[in-house]
Amino acid sequence: MKTADFDYILPPDRIAQHPAARRDDARLLVLRRGGAGLEHARFRDLPRYLRPGDLLVANDTRVIPARTFARVRRGDGGERDVEVLLLREEPAVPPERIWSVLARPARALQPGVPLSFTDAAWHGRVHAMGERGVRRIAFRPAAAGATPSFETWLSRVGHVPLPPYIERSDEPEDRERYQTVFAKDPGSVAAPTAGLHFTDAVLAAARERGVSFATLTLHVGPGTFRPVATENAEDHVLDAEAYRVPSETVVAVRRAKEEGGRVIAVGTTSVRSLESWTRDGRPEDGAWRETSLFVRPPFDFTVVDAMITNFHLPRSSLLMLVAAFAGRDQTLAAYETAVREGYRFYSYGDATLIV
Repeated sequence: MKTADFDYILPPDRIAQHPAARRDDARLLVLRRGGAGLEHARFRDLPRYLRPGDLLVANDTRVIPARTFARVRRGDGGERDVEVLLLREEPAVPPERIWSVLARPARALQPGVPLSFTDAAWHGRVHAMGERGVRRIAFRPAAAGATPSFETWLSRVGHVPLPPYIERSDEPEDRERYQTVFAKDPGSVAAPTAGLHFTDAVLAAARERGVSFATLTLHVGPGTFRPVATENAEDHVLDAEAYRVPSETVVAVRRAKEEGGRVIAVGTTSVRSLESWTRDGRPEDGAWRETSLFVRPPFDFTVVDAMITNFHLPRSSLLMLVAAFAGRDQTLAAYETAVREGYRFYSYGDATLIV
């Protein structure tokens, strides 16, 4: 299977730079597996495509203000600005907090280099070098006592980590609009974007139809935006991401299956979590695990019966996941239709429902 088999042409003006005026104003392309054609709707129409007994499973991860800007000292005694993207927290002895990060320019962060921020309540120092350009930074409070918590400090200095194809700086509205209504557990550097379209009204209408809801958690890393660069797709390796399927969600999935309902994954992160969970032996303990599951054709879906997702980048692992679920030819044909019909693409773009 060649990576080039998952390419398509997308005019730049189709990449959404801002969210829709209202979350459920987004368009919804309904794709029925097996070649039964396409339907065009709005996301607020989603409940009419659902059935009593269906279970929607959404990712409740919360995006952290992971994009920060620091100043570091150069070898000649001067200073320079560095952009630092927090990826994941590592074990540390309090009050120190150690994070794996990506930096630009990465060469400015050598072991021992100190980092200062506009809010001096916390400062950092390069703790170690990691693989593929990753650095580990040890953050320490400037003083004990009145110093704010690391989370409070990060909320002051951090920015919303909008994906690179949104070619603007983050704005105040992004603090709310780049979080889903399910967001609860902090830890992601990117939103599970299929959940961005849900509103209280959509959730209420779905419940009125007899639809149930459950959540799981997968903390999204920056690898979600990384195109598959290898010629053969199977040579690509996904970055590991932490996930958990709580015991109450396990019960809800089993009940839906037993009663003939559909398990509908809200987003590719929910798909990967559920299919990783079943490959991990369907544990009931709700413990944290890690997954590098790369879903690509052909793939045997054992839990997910339908899915809601946004439109994804060409040659990406997420597009391959959708193609594994809906069929490659049908997926690419649907994308061609979406381009022709003026759908908005990527994180702040429109949605698809695949049933």
